[in-house]
Amino acid sequence: MSQKSTREHFSSRLGFVLAAAGAAVGLGNIWGFPTQAASNGGGAFLIVYLTLIVVVAFPMLISEMAIGRHGQSNPVDSMRSLTASPAGKNMGAAIGWFGLSVPSLVLAFYSIVGGWLICFFFGAICDLFSFNQAAAWLKGFSAERNLLGTLVFYLLTILIVQGGIKQGIEKWSTRLMPALFVLFALLFVYIMTQQGAVEGLKHYLIPDFDKVMDRKLILAAMGQGFFSLTIGGCSMLIYGSYLSKNENLPKMAMSVTLVDTSVAFIAGLVVMPAMYVAMQKGVEIYAADGSLLSSDTLVFTVLPLMFESLGWFGQVFQILFFLLLTIAALTSSISMLECPVSLVSERFNTKRSVTSWVLGGAIALVSAVIVYHFESLFGLVAMVATQYLQPVAALLFCVFAGWVWKKAPKLQELEQGNPSFGRSLFGRVWPIYTKFVCPLFIFVVIWASLT
Repeated sequence: MSQKSTREHFSSRLGFVLAAAGAAVGLGNIWGFPTQAASNGGGAFLIVYLTLIVVVAFPMLISEMAIGRHGQSNPVDSMRSLTASPAGKNMGAAIGWFGLSVPSLVLAFYSIVGGWLICFFFGAICDLFSFNQAAAWLKGFSAERNLLGTLVFYLLTILIVQGGIKQGIEKWSTRLMPALFVLFALLFVYIMTQQGAVEGLKHYLIPDFDKVMDRKLILAAMGQGFFSLTIGGCSMLIYGSYLSKNENLPKMAMSVTLVDTSVAFIAGLVVMPAMYVAMQKGVEIYAADGSLLSSDTLVFTVLPLMFESLGWFGQVFQILFFLLLTIAALTSSISMLECPVSLVSERFNTKRSVTSWVLGGAIALVSAVIVYHFESLFGLVAMVATQYLQPVAALLFCVFAGWVWKKAPKLQELEQGNPSFGRSLFGRVWPIYTKFVCPLFIFVVIWASLT
C-alpha cells in the first residue's frame, strides 16, 4: 500500500481548523499584535491589518495548504510533486529543504521564550502562596532558570508531537485552543472592571484615519499579517498534507484565517486596556515622543507590575495570563517540530515517537547553546529566522507554486472538495493573483525588513 493511501489525516474539520489556527496563533498574536497596534495608532493599525490579512495573507495561505494537500507528504516531497520535470523536482526539493530550516531555527529561540512563560507561570503561583525566594528565582534571568524553562517547554512539545496527528496534535489542539478563548474571556471581563480600561479600549477600537495611510503603519501591519499566519514557515504546508481531499480547501483556509485573526483581535481587547490600567497605576507605558516603552518585554515587565498592583485577584489573573501565553506558544511549537519529524519519519520509515525525541532533543541542544550565549546569539538567531529565512522561503514557495506548478493541476487540486472553484470569480483571479501580486507583496516585506 502506498504512503499516500496510508497517510494519517485529521479526523474532523474542527480538529484541522483548531490545529492549523493553533500553529498560526502564537506570541505574534498575543504579544506582537497588541504592541504593534499600540505603537501604530491603535484602531488605524487594526483596520490596515485586517485589510492586509484578506488581501495578502489569505491567498498565500491557500497556496501553501494546496501544496501540502497535493503532495500528501513532507515539505520536500510535496514541493517535488508539483512538477514532472527532473530539474524542477530538484529545485522544488531544494526549496523544501530551505523551508524546513525556518521552523527548526524558529523553534530553537521560540522555545526559550516559551520557557520564560512557563517560569513566569510558576513564579506567579509561588507569589500567590508567598514562596518569595522561589518566585524571585523563577522571574529572574539566569542561564539555569532559562534552561530549565526551555527543557520543560520542549518536553511538553515532544510529548504532543510523538502522539501523531489524531492522538497528539489534533487531540491537544481541540483542548488547548478552546482553553485559550476561555482564558481570554476571563481576562477581558476582569480587565474591563479596572480604572483606565475603557480609555485603552477606545484607543484600540476608534481609529485615527489620518494615520491609516502612514507608510510605517502599513509596513508594520503587512509584516504582522504575513508572520501571523506563518506564511513561509512550513506549518501550513505540513498541516495541509494531513487534510482530506474531500475538504473544501479555500473554506478551510478561511476558517483558519478567521480563528487566527480573532485571537489577535481579542488579544488587543485584553492587552491594550491592560496597558492603560497599568498607566493608571503609575506604570510608564509611553515615552515623551509617544513611542511604546519596553515593547519587546511588555508581557514580562509592564503587565506583571499591573497585576501585582491589584492585590490577590491580580495575582490570580497573572497566573491565568501566563497560562494563556504558554498555551499559545505551545500550539505553535508543536507545528514547528512536526515539520522535521514528518520528513525524517517518512523518508527513513522511523517510528514517530523515537523521531520526535531525537529531533526535539537535537534542536533543544541548539537552544541550550543559545541560552548560555544569550547576548550574542538570541537576537541574531531570531533576526535570521524571522527577518530573512521565513520571508525568503515564502517568496520561493510562492514563485514556485505560481510559475512552476501548472494552472490546470493547481485548479484541479482546489476543485477537490469544491467543484465550482475554477468557475467562481475568486477561482479565476486566484492563480493570476498568486503568480504576480503575492510575490510583489512578499518582496515588499523583505525590502522593508532590510531598510
